[in-house]
Amino acid sequence: MKNKNEKKTRLRMRILAAFSFVLFISFLLTGVLFNILIRLLSTRENYYYAEQSIGRAGIILFVLVGIMFVMAVVVTYFLANSITRPIEQLGKFALSIGKSGFDTNNFEFRDTELENLNAALNKSVKQIKAYDSEQKDFFQNASHELRTPLMSIKCYAEGIIYGLMEPKQASETILEETDKLSDLVTDLLYIAKIDNISTVYAAEKSDLVAIIKECAARQQAIADKKRISFVYDLDDNSIYYECISELTSRAVDNLISNAIRYAKSKITLSCRKKGSSVHIIVADDGDGIKTEILPHVFERFYKGKGGNTGIGLSIVKSIADQHKGYVKAENSADGGAVFTLILNTEEITNDSEI
Repeated sequence: MKNKNEKKTRLRMRILAAFSFVLFISFLLTGVLFNILIRLLSTRENYYYAEQSIGRAGIILFVLVGIMFVMAVVVTYFLANSITRPIEQLGKFALSIGKSGFDTNNFEFRDTELENLNAALNKSVKQIKAYDSEQKDFFQNASHELRTPLMSIKCYAEGIIYGLMEPKQASETILEETDKLSDLVTDLLYIAKIDNISTVYAAEKSDLVAIIKECAARQQAIADKKRISFVYDLDDNSIYYECISELTSRAVDNLISNAIRYAKSKITLSCRKKGSSVHIIVADDGDGIKTEILPHVFERFYKGKGGNTGIGLSIVKSIADQHKGYVKAENSADGGAVFTLILNTEEITNDSEI
């Protein structure tokens, strides 16, 4: 606290010193000019009367100079206070933000610069408050999602111990719940990585067609098990585009995984380059998405009928945000859901550090 007050005092003193220096230079020049005037008049006739007049004028001049100096110091002091007082207010407000005080202020300043700074601080408070609320909701939902499979595993394990359940069947259920838990933890870690403001990704030129085919190949076994085929509807054999390949691959993986869950017989994978953006489309031939569900499909932990963790599509949205793009869901005219991922790398920074 002492150092902070000292800095504030130094700010006032710097203003006073600067103004006083300007006044000193002005008075010094005035004295030099007055001395020159005396020398010029002293060479003329009636030297005695000229000297008396100059003397009286000099006294009046120096009295006026003294009064001006005192007035200047007083005015400068109040001016310094008018500058430092709003800075002190904004400083205290900034400290309250650091202590989780997320209430905006009603300060009003006459200076445009201070008013703009205050508006920026209030905007930051609103953003931090929204982020804090999202984080709290996220942890509450994550805790609930983690607790559900853990309780199931515990119940089946106790059933085996006390001989209440058939060991093989209970063990299979435990393995299924363990897989769900593992997938959930992986998704949680991934979404935390994406949301981490200190994580910087590198955009690089990648073959999006190859990424789409690789993602489909990774999930071919699951699709075959459900007798679902992949249909490729692509403009060219290769579409090279500057994007964050790791995130793009994960987004396509999640869209395909979601499509497999609801498709009946086929999933159509498309890729179109349109101007400065690229559209990756994943369409299934399922029953589509209910109208009341459409606005919520990308919300974290929102699970529709047959949903898994409720995180997969929210990860896709976060990845779209990283590319200054967006993702949308709609129903096709023939039935089935259509997810379109639009990537735009015009504003992506090429700093490579993960």
